Amino acid sequence: MGNHTLVYLLSLPLSSMQAPHFHRDSYATTDFESVYFKQRQTTGPEFYDRSNLSRKVGLVGVGFAFVFSWFCIFEGVMIFLSKNAISSGVVVVSLKNSWERELLSLGLNLMVTACTEANGFVHGIALRSALATDRRLRFNTNLRLLSAAGGWFNPNGTLLNIVMAILLIVSYSSSLLVALSVDLRSSSGVSDTGVAICVSDVPLIVLGVALLLQSFIALAGLRSADILTWSSSPFDITAALVHHAQIIPEPGRCMRGVHDGSSRGPAAPSKKQPSAWCAHMSVKKVVITLWVLVASCVVWGIIVTVLSDRNMANAFRWWSFFPRPQSHVIAYSIPLPGGVYWYWVLYYANMAGVQGPLTLALHCSELVANVIRDERVWRKATTAEGATTSTNPLAPVFGSPLNIALLVAKPLLHWMLGLAISLAGTAENGFLAAIAVSMFPIQILNFAGALLIFSLTFAIVALWRPKGHNQLHMGMYRLSPI
Repeated sequence: MGNHTLVYLLSLPLSSMQAPHFHRDSYATTDFESVYFKQRQTTGPEFYDRSNLSRKVGLVGVGFAFVFSWFCIFEGVMIFLSKNAISSGVVVVSLKNSWERELLSLGLNLMVTACTEANGFVHGIALRSALATDRRLRFNTNLRLLSAAGGWFNPNGTLLNIVMAILLIVSYSSSLLVALSVDLRSSSGVSDTGVAICVSDVPLIVLGVALLLQSFIALAGLRSADILTWSSSPFDITAALVHHAQIIPEPGRCMRGVHDGSSRGPAAPSKKQPSAWCAHMSVKKVVITLWVLVASCVVWGIIVTVLSDRNMANAFRWWSFFPRPQSHVIAYSIPLPGGVYWYWVLYYANMAGVQGPLTLALHCSELVANVIRDERVWRKATTAEGATTSTNPLAPVFGSPLNIALLVAKPLLHWMLGLAISLAGTAENGFLAAIAVSMFPIQILNFAGALLIFSLTFAIVALWRPKGHNQLHMGMYRLSPI
């Protein structure tokens, strides 16, 4: 009943589009609402899924991120207190090969992705509910770091959204700074000679604090928002907003799609609908941003290649996926006198300057994936077969190929960027004397190629034109706030 009822509701004729009648003192309280100690005004029978399972999964995910963040902080403190450190806060681990270091870095990227996605899911639900309360929710999918509820100090407001964006960049940067290759040949008092893989305390502690603060902000936003439903389905959200008297059908829009803007009145149906690129301005901006990032990476790779070896053909002769001793490279060194910790700010600035655009671009790509997912669900619901309903919160993600591609691309692209620009230290007399920032041109171009494939996939999907007479929806609520 749910999907077809919603389709009927969104296509009401003009004569039926009257504001629902309700009494000021009519309220309905449920067990779900009692969690937040709030009562809400209702307009009729409830026919949407509150998705309590999604709520449980989301909170378990935040709990996992909370535990992992404390684990990182604890391990960082233990390294700081360790007597086996070759320098203040750097300890040698039993990893002899460079690929073991990269495997450690990839594992950390996967853990960071899992934690940030869990925090992001809860934060996104809270933001969506806050926008609905402010009567500003127009689309089912919103960029949670670039959309904000009213009030600067609101947990879902502009200030904390900026903080969340910074913490997200710091989290991925930290995962690549944890493991260092350190040259011990000039160091005395250590049992190992040559190059060793070391783990540093500062990135571990910073990573733990960044994930912990993201969990706190997500929970604070959840606590301040009036959550109607945890479902990601545009049908459930529309029904929840209508049921709680937050929106009503908008006159003259039942035969208009999202691409029609503010146009009203009947419109002749077409056999093929416009693409998301043409209909959704934010989708176009995201795709353009991805291509600008690809072009920037290609230019960056060419510049580094020319600086490391003016002969491009000679540089490509030593192609490899992982950096090798004979790989072309340019590097610059930052001293670390006496284990001074504030020098880590310079390392973070270097890494965040490269990681930041990628992190934000991948975050914005969620808009394209989710908008296309919402459109497919909408079009399937208007067929005789109807949409497949599921209370499993993971079903929308793993049921969408584009969402799976994005979920895989996030840790993989960050890890490949870590192969292109990495840190290597030099120890002298038992102390870490300097850390060199190395840029490998071939690995930069490898990363640019992977990003090109990712951007091309999203561009093709954004240019996809749905077939059928049903108007383009894109997760837009063609309803008016009360």
